[in-house]
Amino acid sequence: MTVGHALATAATFLWLGMVLAISFIEAPLKFRAPGITIPLGLGIGRLVFRALNAVEVVWSIVLVVVVLLGDGWTRGAVIAGGVAIAALACQLIAVRPALTRRSDAALAAPDEISETRSRAHLWYVGLEAIKVVALVVAGASLLSA
Repeated sequence: MTVGHALATAATFLWLGMVLAISFIEAPLKFRAPGITIPLGLGIGRLVFRALNAVEVVWSIVLVVVVLLGDGWTRGAVIAGGVAIAALACQLIAVRPALTRRSDAALAAPDEISETRSRAHLWYVGLEAIKVVALVVAGASLLSA
């Protein structure tokens, strides 16, 4: 295994672990904690997801650089990595702005916000699920290369 291949494998699984831990464990549990109000949970969530997305961009750049260097990627890993990066781009460009507008409204007038999840939130979760599957496939493909 080359250094680039090892770096891509590590970045893929670190990215996967961060998404699983934050999106599918921390985010839903945060609102079940005693004393956490919707405005407080939204404020925490905005900070956490901004940080997660920044790190995800770093991992995606690492993967793109390693692919461009042509170091140990299988066709399946390239496609799966591309799907994960595309899902992240959709989240950042199309979904996050809508979520930000909704959380801005909730923070400005917490008593007027609906308790139901927005469609943007459902899109974000769906894209997270796609990203998880893509990262698992990319990581498995890298390990088998």
